[in-house]
Amino acid sequence: MELSDLEIAKALGLVQADGEARNPTVAGLLLLGKEQSLNQHLPTHEVAFQVLRHGKVEVNDFFRAPLVKISEMIYERFRARVQEQEFILGMLRVGIPDYGHPSFREAVHNALIHRDYSRLGTVHIQWYEDRIEVSNPGGFVEGVRLDNLLTVPPTPRNPRLADAFKRIGLVERTGRGIDTIFEGQLRNGRPAPDYSRSNDAAVIIVLPSGSANLDFARFVIEQEQAGRRLGLDDLLILNEIQRERRIDLARAMELTQKPTAPVRSSLEHLVELGLIDARGEKKARVYHFSPAVYRALGLSSAYVRMRGFEPIQVEAMVTQFVQAHGKITRAEAAELCHLSEPQAYRLLKEMSGRGMLKQVGRGRGSYYERVEKTHG
Repeated sequence: MELSDLEIAKALGLVQADGEARNPTVAGLLLLGKEQSLNQHLPTHEVAFQVLRHGKVEVNDFFRAPLVKISEMIYERFRARVQEQEFILGMLRVGIPDYGHPSFREAVHNALIHRDYSRLGTVHIQWYEDRIEVSNPGGFVEGVRLDNLLTVPPTPRNPRLADAFKRIGLVERTGRGIDTIFEGQLRNGRPAPDYSRSNDAAVIIVLPSGSANLDFARFVIEQEQAGRRLGLDDLLILNEIQRERRIDLARAMELTQKPTAPVRSSLEHLVELGLIDARGEKKARVYHFSPAVYRALGLSSAYVRMRGFEPIQVEAMVTQFVQAHGKITRAEAAELCHLSEPQAYRLLKEMSGRGMLKQVGRGRGSYYERVEKTHG
């Protein structure tokens, strides 16, 4: 049996039917209402799409149309402007966009769904040279904070509108659209979205752009081709290691916004997969990429620096540095060999004591140079 348009509208919460009377709900007006009705009954409803370059406004479009139509118009403008970087993976040409399409759409739809329609103000989509900012009037709903965004149960400000968006396929049916926003950025080798400028008056999300880390994006795709799909927690952890070269349990808990046990389990699972290695014990335990991942990312030397060197390797590095530069200081040796300054001092003193180097000067101003061999 086919449903009538009225029955579909009632099921979506777009109208309230009482006998012959059919009164649209706020959600119904926002989704399908005519612009004249929206202006009359929802004067706060407005959406702006702006492109700003070098302090000048290149595009300044304002909409007061139904949300379904606005969503289409904004996405058309996005597709016309978004660009891609490419790399070859096997026989495939893979494009990495400036902004992931699902991330952008979900960020815009979240702003439309969760804005406070009782407040004056505009939903802004602002496209800068290095980022897109999406903001909506009204801060986070009660119970949602910056430190639990990734784990708090979905709490829509406008439940009927959120439900209608899910049913017609505009947003994640699970209600975890924020996961889509984060994953889209991280899978493309870009920094995570930033909500830190949000306040009681507005929610503001920043999607950073800039040059993508194509090696990281390739690595993620290769893992998925091998049957190892990386979840959001995995991506947050690996992205942090990619940027900072290491991560510990406390930092991983901060990023994933989860307690000790599941985060430790995620870290050890990545160790089991051979993607990261661990050093140290208990609170001093830190994690970094495995040699295979460093090679995949073109960072083999970084792995050597992270793991440390054998003594003979350290001495060879110092000797080569002195040959190239004529001398070496304690600070330079510490930086070169990834040592503390006391460790570097002991290394240089030992090499000096064995006649491999000659100390010049005293104290912190001293340095070490080559020993000139004399011929009898």
